Amino acid sequence: MSADDAAGGQPAGEGGAARPTRPRGGGVLAAVRETVLVVAVALVVSLVVKTFLLQAFYIPSQSMERTLDIGDRVVVSKLTPGPFALHRGDVVVFADPGGWLTDTPEPERGPLGAVVADVLTFVGLLPEDSDEHLIKRVVGLPGDHVVCCDEQGRVTVNDVPVDETAYLFPGAEPSQVTFDVTVPEDRLWVMGDNRAESADSRYNGDKQYGGFVPLEDVVGRAYAVVWPLSHLDWLGTPEAFAQVPGRTGVG
Repeated sequence: MSADDAAGGQPAGEGGAARPTRPRGGGVLAAVRETVLVVAVALVVSLVVKTFLLQAFYIPSQSMERTLDIGDRVVVSKLTPGPFALHRGDVVVFADPGGWLTDTPEPERGPLGAVVADVLTFVGLLPEDSDEHLIKRVVGLPGDHVVCCDEQGRVTVNDVPVDETAYLFPGAEPSQVTFDVTVPEDRLWVMGDNRAESADSRYNGDKQYGGFVPLEDVVGRAYAVVWPLSHLDWLGTPEAFAQVPGRTGVG
């Protein structure tokens, strides 16, 4: 009698023990279970990343041209401000402080499409729309004295003129309106790069917080354009504010 026969037709393992056979059937169910598990893990990881680290946002308007075009997708680091300091010149996404945004039409979707879009946006797989958020450039930190304009038509911060030509929309003036403000503690003064098309701190003085943005409303710093691929770019901190005295950042 062979070893196979002694084991009832099963190949013998070490010590004469029979090797278990792989159960037949259930391949489809196993694949489904594995797929569901992978998707669930991916969604959880994505939700954790969105909550604590990164989030995508969609650019709906021309207020940040030429830096950001309509339809661009940007990735925002939620570690700034926080573990990493926020600086003058950084581009930030923040919740509407109150009355800055007008009603925007929602994209047309069927009931199922709306649910799917909401779920994917919630976990971070789709970019946030801009119904409740804005994106602007930080010009003044808490305590800064921000004025426009000097004799050459430039914005000054703490009495230092700022050369903004590196990011302003071509031909745009630093501001079409004059202002003279001191940024309160825990607030920011923000402006769009396309100054003629940006309803920013300059135009919201009659709203809650007087046109300033509370630090607690800042979602994070936009650090990269990731879509479309032709617009792929890194959004670093410009050198325009390097000579401005005072605090260099807020965390």
